Amino acid sequence: MFTPNLPEPELLKVLLEPLLEDFEYWFSYTRSKLSAEDLAALSPNQADLLARVDQAYLELQAARSLFAATEGQAGVETTLMFRWHQLVMECWQILNQRRVRGGSQLSK
Repeated sequence: MFTPNLPEPELLKVLLEPLLEDFEYWFSYTRSKLSAEDLAALSPNQADLLARVDQAYLELQAARSLFAATEGQAGVETTLMFRWHQLVMECWQILNQRRVRGGSQLSK
């Protein structure tokens, strides 16, 4: 998968594209699981997580659009990607807690 002789734009594309796809998957997955619930049934932490996932999803879409429009010439700030990574880890934790507790539709 990793070829050290790739030109810089190709290297960026090889590394960044799958990462952005993973972020999109996990943000979409979390949104679908939490949005399937009655919003009033969400705990304050879960409602806050859903709002932050919605914001991150919009940021991700903007980054993917820019990446595509520049044919892989534009990257994403590492601080932003770090924040997304922390958010995905938080999503995993909350969704797992809900699954373990038998959180309604999340186990389906």
